[in-house]
Amino acid sequence: MSKEAILLDWHDDVAVITLNRPDRRNAVNLDMLESMVNMQTEISERKARAVVLTGAPPAFCAGADLSGVREEVFHDALSAVLVGFTSLPCVVIAAVDGAALGAGAQLLAVCDVRVVTAGSIIGVPAAKLGLVVHHWTIDRLVREFSPPVARNMLLTASTYTGEQLHGVGAVHRIGNLDSALQWAKEISQLAPLTIRGHKVALESVSEMRNVDDIVGQLRDLAMASDDAREGREAFLAKRPPRFTGA
Repeated sequence: MSKEAILLDWHDDVAVITLNRPDRRNAVNLDMLESMVNMQTEISERKARAVVLTGAPPAFCAGADLSGVREEVFHDALSAVLVGFTSLPCVVIAAVDGAALGAGAQLLAVCDVRVVTAGSIIGVPAAKLGLVVHHWTIDRLVREFSPPVARNMLLTASTYTGEQLHGVGAVHRIGNLDSALQWAKEISQLAPLTIRGHKVALESVSEMRNVDDIVGQLRDLAMASDDAREGREAFLAKRPPRFTGA
C-alpha cells in the first residue's frame, strides 16, 4: 500500500478518500487535514457524483494526532475539513470498519450516509482526556446520532457498535467498503442538481437563518435543467434516466 497518509482515488464519478496511516490506526494529523481540504476542492471542481470516506484496516480513524502542532491550529484545520464535507454538493458516504473514535466519530457524523460493519466501535472519549468538544460538533452529533446517544457519548464516554447505531438510525446500512462503493455507484446515477438542492436544505435545518431564497434558487435551477426533462422522459419511456448535471 502507498506510504501516503491519505489517498484520493477515482472510480468514474465516485471519489474515494482513504485515511492511510494503519500503524496509527488512521489518527488524523495536521498534514492529513490540509490534504483533505485540497481533495475537497478537487472533488468539487471535478463534479464528483458521490464521495466515499474510509480508512485503511484495521480502523476508520482512532482519533486526532496533535504531534508537533498547537491544539488551536489543529482544531481550526479539523473544523475546515468537517464543514468542507457538509458543503460538498454531492453525497458523502462513510465506509467504516473498525474504530471511529474522537475525530473519527466527528468525520463519521459529517457524512451524509453511513455504511458500517456491525462490530465497529464509535465514540467520543473526550471526558477521558479532559477535553471539551466544539459546540458545532456537539450539535452535529445530536442531530445525526440522536440526543440520547450524543448525551451518552459525551457525558459518560460510552461507545456504540455499528449494529447499535444502526438500530437507532444513525447508521444507514450494515456493510463493508464494497457495500459502500456499490451504493455510491447507485447514488452517482441520481440527479446531481436535485442532490445539491436537497443537501443545502438539509444542512440548513439547524442554522438560525432563512434559507428559502438559496434553496428556491437551486430548486428553480433543477426544474429548468436538462436533467429534469430527462427524468420525465425516462419515466414515461420506462427506462433508466441518464443525468448529466446540466
